[in-house]
Amino acid sequence: MNQKLVQAKLKDTSSPKEKNFELDCSVAGYDYTLPPELIAQNPAVPRDSSRLLVVNSPTTGAETEASHHIFHDLPALLRSGDLLVMNNTRVIPARLYGHKNTGAKIQVLLLEERQYNCWLALVKPGKSFKQGTKIIFEARQTGTGGWGLEIGDWEDSSLVPSPQSPVPSPKLTATVLETDAATGGRLLQFDVPEGKPLVQLLEVFGEVPLPPYITASSAADEQYQTVYAEQPGAIAAPTAGLHFTPELLQKLRDRNINQAFVTLHVGVGTFRPVEVEDVTTHQMHEEWIEVPAATVEQIRATKAAGGRIIAVGTTAVRALEGAAKSGNLQAFCGKTDLFIYPGYQWRVVDGLITNFHLPRSSLLMLVSALIGRQRLLNIYLEAITFGYRFYSFGDAMLILPEAIRVLSQA
Repeated sequence: MNQKLVQAKLKDTSSPKEKNFELDCSVAGYDYTLPPELIAQNPAVPRDSSRLLVVNSPTTGAETEASHHIFHDLPALLRSGDLLVMNNTRVIPARLYGHKNTGAKIQVLLLEERQYNCWLALVKPGKSFKQGTKIIFEARQTGTGGWGLEIGDWEDSSLVPSPQSPVPSPKLTATVLETDAATGGRLLQFDVPEGKPLVQLLEVFGEVPLPPYITASSAADEQYQTVYAEQPGAIAAPTAGLHFTPELLQKLRDRNINQAFVTLHVGVGTFRPVEVEDVTTHQMHEEWIEVPAATVEQIRATKAAGGRIIAVGTTAVRALEGAAKSGNLQAFCGKTDLFIYPGYQWRVVDGLITNFHLPRSSLLMLVSALIGRQRLLNIYLEAITFGYRFYSFGDAMLILPEAIRVLSQA
């Protein structure tokens, strides 16, 4: 018999559980169709007025529907003694526009600092960025006509305005050192005033990068930051945290629902698509995380008292589970390439607050590891039916611990 026919016959006779396993391991199993009008272009105002789909039963997404709430209902949906773990990373103005000496326009998205003022970056157009290429960036214009820098920030006197000359636009230059094989990006060495790290100048030269599916937004930069963002270094926001307001955080504390913080600087590992058909062979790019000892102690104390650990966003999940990769949660500062997909053995996280993610993304696979792939797709279909807003500025989903069951029984 023809080998392809044999394979087809085997697939036809496999059990539903075997077919589900095949789809769990296939990137095609994480596909769904989203009407374009459901891609949120602007955040909800106020932040906590976004909608919240709650998965609160082991049968939600299978036999029963989810329950529908507003995000400011969160204090009533959690229990006294629960602990919310949040990612306090802050998005940097990582997108820069410039030109080469020839005048050709270029675009740069900074990813991470590899050495002092030497950054890995994604570049457009890629073919233009050969080794030794010089790039010139100009400051963004401000409403006051100035350029946002103190005179002492620059040693080049030609950039210092005089009473007889108009305010010039300061320039920033970089040189392409080499190509990074893992990302297809470039290593750029920036020439900045001595003693000035590039990150301090990005407010002048860069802009906060919004994801490419946000094409018609009027949001201010601060609306793409969480209200508790403190540690600069991310190139994208941990979007599940965008729904919190200071008032909501206080209401949660008033109900003895406490907060702890980790840091994961969202980078290419979070938003790069899964480009292999077999998801088990996908290699995540490393991202920098810090799980402080104080947070570890809060988690241990919460669990000892019978509380639940609710991660706010998939980045908080990766930080916590990455710090527990050895089997036990420990304070950790470094990089993680942890990739979570169905079959993963959870060590720290009990529940999750998350936005709705892109098809075929590693984030969709992570959430599937918590409640099951087909079940999650059923919940997404319900969210689409009820007109939920998707992606970074969209609505949220709360997966409660009581909704999680052993996936082998799902």
